[in-house]
Amino acid sequence: MAPSVPAPVSQSYPLICIETQSKDMFAVMNSKLAWRTALATALATLAALAASGCTSSFASTQAGVISAVGAENEYANVLSQIGGRYVHVSSILDNPSTDPHTFEASASVAQEISTAQLIVQNGIGYDAFMNRIESASPNAARKVITVQHVLGLPSSTPNPHLWYDPATMPAVAKAMAADLSALQPAHAAYFRANLTAFGRSLAPWLTAMAQFKAKYAGVPVATTEPVADYMLRAMGADNLTPFRFQAGIMNGVDPSPQDISLVTSLFTQHKAKVFIYNQQVTDGLTTSIRQAAQQAGVPVVGVYETMPTGYKYQSWMLAETAAIGRAVASKTSTEKL
Repeated sequence: MAPSVPAPVSQSYPLICIETQSKDMFAVMNSKLAWRTALATALATLAALAASGCTSSFASTQAGVISAVGAENEYANVLSQIGGRYVHVSSILDNPSTDPHTFEASASVAQEISTAQLIVQNGIGYDAFMNRIESASPNAARKVITVQHVLGLPSSTPNPHLWYDPATMPAVAKAMAADLSALQPAHAAYFRANLTAFGRSLAPWLTAMAQFKAKYAGVPVATTEPVADYMLRAMGADNLTPFRFQAGIMNGVDPSPQDISLVTSLFTQHKAKVFIYNQQVTDGLTTSIRQAAQQAGVPVVGVYETMPTGYKYQSWMLAETAAIGRAVASKTSTEKL
């Protein structure tokens, strides 16, 4: 008789957030030299720990549970949904109140990554610190899922916020289920059942985007960064903000005065129906642009690079889609989730 398949896991399993183990982990780096120094220190500490035989909290994980790391908490969340009771997941970038581009790799982070059996990371340079730490602690048995590679994208892909593309997580979840099954073949049926349940759970979000596109296809919007661009495209929105402006803000490069004037005119001339900005990373320029939108009566929607507290991946994406829908339908702003 074939073994019974456990019921798919529908609840959100708790994640171990490394931020709680290292208070200075998200300290802002003032220069590339400082970032490199911090990473070098973390790697040196990792080498010392390895030489001394010290292990991380993963080493104490109960038998039969896979130790895993998600570089970004949205990937860690999906990994916890697929792995369920057979996975112990830590997330690295998990603070929606900080700039993920200024992340400082601490020794504790390096140790968590070095001892993981399964790692999921974004790629396209967004979390390059992961590759450096993995290279410093080689492990032939460790499995690494790089989302960029799962999707077959080149390193030159201009927008690294892959999790906003509705095609991304189904493909990544499938890769997660495959690697989890390879690590624990006896529970392969359980992982496949959770994968099926996860796919079904995306239906409300996919439906919401389709309904928006059917009703508001071509609606003009403006943005500061390309954070939600993949989702906006799936919704049928027309982003009027030049990509060079978005890329400049994303990469910390000041846009030209001409581009700043152009983006501001999208509000003063009432061309954009909604302003969508990166709520997680703001400065004087993005704040002034947001204020220009507000003064022109354009509704503002804040989006995040890191999944906010209290959400699963599916509910987070649905909430942001719903916020954009309210902005278009009733000019209602949602600056924070």
